[in-house]
Amino acid sequence: MSEAVSGLELIDVGKSYGAGSRAVDHVSLRVDAGEFLVLVGPSGCGKSTILRMIAGLEDVTDGQIKIGERVVNEIPPRDRDIAMVFQNYALYPHLSVYENLAFGLRRRKVPAPDIDRRVREAAGSLGLERYLERRPRALSGGERQRVALGRAMVREPRVFLFDEPLSNLDARLRVQMRAEIKRLHQRVRATMVYVTHDQVEAMTLGDRIAVLKSGHLQQVADPFTLYEKPANQFVAGFIGSPPINLFAARVSADAASLEAGGERWTPPPALQRALDASRGREIQLGVRPEDVRLEAGAPGLALKGRLEMAEPLGSETLAYWATEAGTLVSRLPGARAPRIGEPATLHAAFTRLHAFEAESGRALAGLPLEGSTSTN
Repeated sequence: MSEAVSGLELIDVGKSYGAGSRAVDHVSLRVDAGEFLVLVGPSGCGKSTILRMIAGLEDVTDGQIKIGERVVNEIPPRDRDIAMVFQNYALYPHLSVYENLAFGLRRRKVPAPDIDRRVREAAGSLGLERYLERRPRALSGGERQRVALGRAMVREPRVFLFDEPLSNLDARLRVQMRAEIKRLHQRVRATMVYVTHDQVEAMTLGDRIAVLKSGHLQQVADPFTLYEKPANQFVAGFIGSPPINLFAARVSADAASLEAGGERWTPPPALQRALDASRGREIQLGVRPEDVRLEAGAPGLALKGRLEMAEPLGSETLAYWATEAGTLVSRLPGARAPRIGEPATLHAAFTRLHAFEAESGRALAGLPLEGSTSTN
């Protein structure tokens, strides 16, 4: 890899496509040199638009984009020293793997010995040596995507950009290629920005993850922080599989009790302090499926439920419970689950609760309680 690895910065960046059509709304974001940042969110959230603005394939309406210390808003894509990997491979069908890898370097008039060295190094890193004389039609989907990765590698760019590169692969190949990309980053320590709508991809690949919704940046953090301390209800619901359980609850006028699903509980003092600003109001409580237990453990909530459905997954079973507060999902080890229709009492420790303002969706400060650990 080139030593010229650069960081990347978006400063109050916006993108409009006309009156009332704002795809990206004042996003500020810094990516350190050598960092792997993932942009994640649902379709239409603006993540691909941001990537295309970084690449120079979309004009910037507002703000600045910097690669290293250079503002690149007006610099054409070919002069930004970036390499982009697309979801559709974009290989030349009439050229061999070797020629596909070498094509961009030849256009830049890189000396032939350097081209050969870079191509063979990339092919060796990605396990493509025996395919160098084949054409793309003789390769599997995963092999074609490795060629696309190799074509980006030989450029030795300042920044790698990935636009949902695994979305056309089957589940097994996606897992395999995630590992390839992770190993590539660990080996070359290049700056990488990766766009996906798949939160599992985001969690497994990113040093940090930027969560977007409707063109607005919701939270930027490492995977564990996003999972344990989401900034708002949207992030809590988007990050995690299966999603967090959310249900309405009411805080008493003195914040000394919580009520949901016809049940009332007295939270500990630390939780009462966190709920103090929501006295007498409805909030949204959240609890992760792995923190819903069938046995009482640490002090917490208890809701009566009845099993509606079970999804056996081998090492665990996802159980769906009908309660007065709504449907709750629990993650149970192995094949352990009552029969459909059987009742149970569901427990969730106070230390594992998330809570959000009902109107704004913002997380209440101080939750989950400091020092809490998973009860499973």
